[in-house]
Order: sequence, then structure tokens, then C-alpha cells
Amino acid sequence: MTAPRLLVPLSLTLLAACAQHPLQTVELDAESECPQRLKVGQALTLTLPGNPSTGYRWRIENPAASILKSLGPEVYSAPDDTDVVGSAGSSTWRYLASSAGEAQLVLVYQRPWEAEVAPVQSFECKVIVR
Repeated sequence: MTAPRLLVPLSLTLLAACAQHPLQTVELDAESECPQRLKVGQALTLTLPGNPSTGYRWRIENPAASILKSLGPEVYSAPDDTDVVGSAGSSTWRYLASSAGEAQLVLVYQRPWEAEVAPVQSFECKVIVR
């Protein structure tokens, strides 16, 4: 067999092997799980409790943009078993580890119109991408 004919089956075999072992998404929901270690190309899902009906929202203060790429806006969801207006739920953000390095992911929980008031809660996590 000639070299080009060998390359096609070999390339397909390597692609199939990579497809069978995708990098697992890392779920993060507490500072106790930090520092968080990721591999380049790995997804990170951050979920924090919140209740926007009180006016409080999570605001990304430091997105760790040097190593993480946002995969979309915040998604808020309420528990499936509640029909109570104003009940608490959770906010979720998805990121992709885009390059190697270390950075601090920081979010604060406060009312957007009260920027001069200290946040009632914060979330800080050192993220290390290799």
C-alpha cells in the first residue's frame, strides 16, 4: 500500500479514538471545590443558588477570560417541584478552558442598582488550565 492510502485509514482510526474519549465536563457549585484543574478543551459548568425576585443577581466580576471562554449567557432555572412565585433557583454559566494558565473566576451577588453597597455574597475560584 502507498503512503497516501495508509494515511486515510490511519487518520480515520485516530479521529474515532478521539471521539470515543471526550473530555468530561466539570461541574462546579462550591468554593470548596477550588482550586479547579482543567485541561485545554474541557468544559466547566458553574451553578450557584439565587433568587432574582429579590433583586439580587450574580454579577461576573472577573471572568478569567485569559483562560476561559464563555459559552453563552447566564441561565436561570427554578426547581421543577415548585409553583411558588419568587422561590429560589439557580444560575448556571458554561465555559470552555481555552488556553493554559491560571486565573481567578470571581462572581458577586448584589442588586445591580446598588453598586456602591458591598455584595451580600461572593464566589471566588482559582482555575488552573493545563
